Amino acid sequence: MELSQVRYFLALCDTLNFTRAAEKCNVTQPSLTRAIHALEHEFGGPLLHRERNRTHLTDLGNLVRPYLEQVFQQSRAAKERAKSFTTLEAASLDIGIMCTLAPRMMMNLMATFHEENPGVEISLRDANIATLQGHLDSGELDVAIMGFPRGVPDAYHALTLYQERFIIAFAPGHAFEALNAVRAKDLHGHHYLGRINCEYGEYMREIYREQGVELTRPYRSERDDWIMTMAAAGLGFSFIPESCVTMPGLMTRPLTEPDVVRTVSLVTVRGRPHASAVGAFVRAAAREKWDQLMAAA
Repeated sequence: MELSQVRYFLALCDTLNFTRAAEKCNVTQPSLTRAIHALEHEFGGPLLHRERNRTHLTDLGNLVRPYLEQVFQQSRAAKERAKSFTTLEAASLDIGIMCTLAPRMMMNLMATFHEENPGVEISLRDANIATLQGHLDSGELDVAIMGFPRGVPDAYHALTLYQERFIIAFAPGHAFEALNAVRAKDLHGHHYLGRINCEYGEYMREIYREQGVELTRPYRSERDDWIMTMAAAGLGFSFIPESCVTMPGLMTRPLTEPDVVRTVSLVTVRGRPHASAVGAFVRAAAREKWDQLMAAA
């Protein structure tokens, strides 16, 4: 059974006239008649009584009519739903955000994407790199915005958004205030406020070992706002991305020898087919003026 046959039959139910039904369906009368014959053959009996001045449904026609109406309505609903999905009128997008990113860096992108695609329902998930990778691999996330300290794994495609350096943040009066820049070896013996989710944590520990730097670690937290609060209270220093410093009164100095810079990228699974919403989001991210955002950060 073809949907065109169903459409022709329902037109006949409305008009009870082969000529008017053919006009309504924009087909020739012989084509409509052949389609009805094929449908009757499939159902095993006549669906209409054809008389000179009057055509009416048979008992079989009356029996199958509500079922065919339902089939036709569901077909139209499916087409409308599919059209809305492909035109982003009723699509969803699951985005993972690395928890060490400054939300304000994403503000313009989110606003622009919503303005261009108001029908897309966005779900944001905040997590560390390992969790985001797991969700990407399982398909729970469509895209993720994050940075890899040791390069992008082959399983992923990454669109670079921006780069930013790590800095040292501390309260006024700290010994680092007298320095123009803080070298890694200058950190030796100072109180370090540990950011548990810092993606460069292991990377920096290797540098400390190479340079013989030993730190005291009186405080650790998963939340950067707590770390900055403790730094502002004079409890130690923090190693933190430049755009993430939001606590009033904190002082900062660039970290040197080595300089540490992270690359933040929009990441998708390589080779995986993606919905239209993903492509629209990637295009919006590629158009964003990240250099201006970093300059204003």
